[in-house]
Amino acid sequence: MFKRDLELDKNWQLLLAEVERMLGQKPKDLNGLLFLVGVQELGKGYQLFTKEQKQDLMHIAICKVLSYSGYYELEGLDADGWPHWKMIKKMPRFDLFEQEKLLKMHVLEYFEKEFEWTPPRESSIS
Repeated sequence: MFKRDLELDKNWQLLLAEVERMLGQKPKDLNGLLFLVGVQELGKGYQLFTKEQKQDLMHIAICKVLSYSGYYELEGLDADGWPHWKMIKKMPRFDLFEQEKLLKMHVLEYFEKEFEWTPPRESSIS
């Protein structure tokens, strides 16, 4: 593993621990955090969502975090208050590992920008 990948993994684990501290439950994986980002971006608080709405929330989250690199732009909200995004730049072709890495980097950036969270310099995660 490259040093950059090790740092990404360390910061990712720190973020998962922080979310667990805040919510009392640790997200299982990237999809769990994307769901939380989607709920946050929808701005209606936690509620029961249908399977289709959960997929839409994850799409909202992916568009939001990838907007930091200029891939998506917010078009606006629909009549129900759901955000709609448009692709403004094609994504490069990545394998699944690279896609996950890109999304993790952007989710970390989301928490840094939206919640002013920064990974602690030194930490002991168990």
